[in-house]
Amino acid sequence: MTTDITFLGTTPIERLKTLMDKLRVGCPWDAEQTFETIAPYTIEEAYEVSEAIDRKDMVSLREELGDLLFQVIFQTKISSEVADFDFDDVCDDLTRKMVDRHPHVFEFTDDRTAQEQTVSWEDTKAAERDAKGHSSILDDVPLALPELMRAAKLQKRAARVGFDWPNLDGVIDKIIEESQEVADAAMSKDHDAIEDEIGDLLFAVTNLARKLDVDPELALRRTNSKFTMRFKFIETEAKAHQKNVNDMSLDEMETLWQAAKKV
Repeated sequence: MTTDITFLGTTPIERLKTLMDKLRVGCPWDAEQTFETIAPYTIEEAYEVSEAIDRKDMVSLREELGDLLFQVIFQTKISSEVADFDFDDVCDDLTRKMVDRHPHVFEFTDDRTAQEQTVSWEDTKAAERDAKGHSSILDDVPLALPELMRAAKLQKRAARVGFDWPNLDGVIDKIIEESQEVADAAMSKDHDAIEDEIGDLLFAVTNLARKLDVDPELALRRTNSKFTMRFKFIETEAKAHQKNVNDMSLDEMETLWQAAKKV
């Protein structure tokens, strides 16, 4: 049975906006939400979109994109109540920004390559940052980003003004140096020093990923998925032999781990 939603409006976006209006006044939970309480859900939905894409699950992707859009509608409904802008304002601002950033599309001024357009895009964004009064090129790198992603963005920004390793050798040497500093800190048993040095090592590895045009967040996600698959193989094989992983030796688990790598 398909629920009739035409009573909410004549177009999909009109129905969604009307739905949000009704939820805001008619549902106690929705009525009490704020920018701050909704933000974690917005982040979660963005990750679920990404997960659906990774799985190539188009049914889930359709649903998750809807959930993410609902978060935008929710946030702009709150903003219409307290900040004097609504969903339509956000759409118009976005459209203007995209037109400004794509003069080669809308003004027919030139025929840029994809690489040239990327440079132009970054130049335009830099001009926008200046217009907003940012004192540093790093000011608008969001604090809420996952830290690997934020590290890559910070490095990319710094590289735009020439603060970058000229080649891979320097980055690899830095990783080796930071690895030794982690080992030295571990010997000291100073937790703050260990945390600091591990952070430096992760930052250096992120730099290597950036230099090799690899998204460190996606690379780690891929490794997490691989680890999960292989460890579940160990659990499945242990159960098949009436064993509990809690009772297995490290050597036994390592043997199964190597077998999982061949699957």
